Amino acid sequence: MGLIRSHRRGLRADRLTFALGGVATALAGLVVAGEVARVWRRAEETEALPPRSEEPLLSAAGAVAETAAVATRGYRDVSARENALFNLFTSFVVTFISVRAITTLLRDRRTVGPFRNVIVGRRHIHHYVPGILLTFLSGSAAIATRHEGVESWLAIPFGAGMGLTLDESALLLELDDVYWSEEGIVSVQIGLAAIAMLSAVALATRFLRRGEQLVLPNGW
Repeated sequence: MGLIRSHRRGLRADRLTFALGGVATALAGLVVAGEVARVWRRAEETEALPPRSEEPLLSAAGAVAETAAVATRGYRDVSARENALFNLFTSFVVTFISVRAITTLLRDRRTVGPFRNVIVGRRHIHHYVPGILLTFLSGSAAIATRHEGVESWLAIPFGAGMGLTLDESALLLELDDVYWSEEGIVSVQIGLAAIAMLSAVALATRFLRRGEQLVLPNGW
């Protein structure tokens, strides 16, 4: 019965992980598609791009190029704090979802692409170990440099380290290999990842609006 309950909890964790991954992908797609459509519509209204009914490919390519310019300029122009927070949230969500998906696949096979369980002697090296190292090193480097431009980039490995460590928080709390057995902690992990994901989307939307003000003509 214990094995059956553990297996059911593992399946529940799998479903939550892939559901979160699907929601993250869908949200990212909606943000990108919505911004392209927004730029495309405004460009046609001001005749900055040819009508899609006459030159659909040229018009679409122009809208995508303008959207890329808007996103890039907005990302660079916002405050360093917002920039760093966006990098941290995005890195955390991507790492958390990727690691949980890979560990799920590793339950039934020895390798998943370049990834495999790391065994040193008789000891299984869990991924919270590199996660803690990444967090310590990037956090220490950010404190030592105190440079806003560097801190924005250091937020990426810091967020990745957070994702690697939080993914195995059940193991750290119980001091036992209960990765798939703590149903409650899985829900907390998923909830935190969802909050980070929504925060990243909110910041991305702010970047895009700021980029529109800087890149698009005033008449738009």
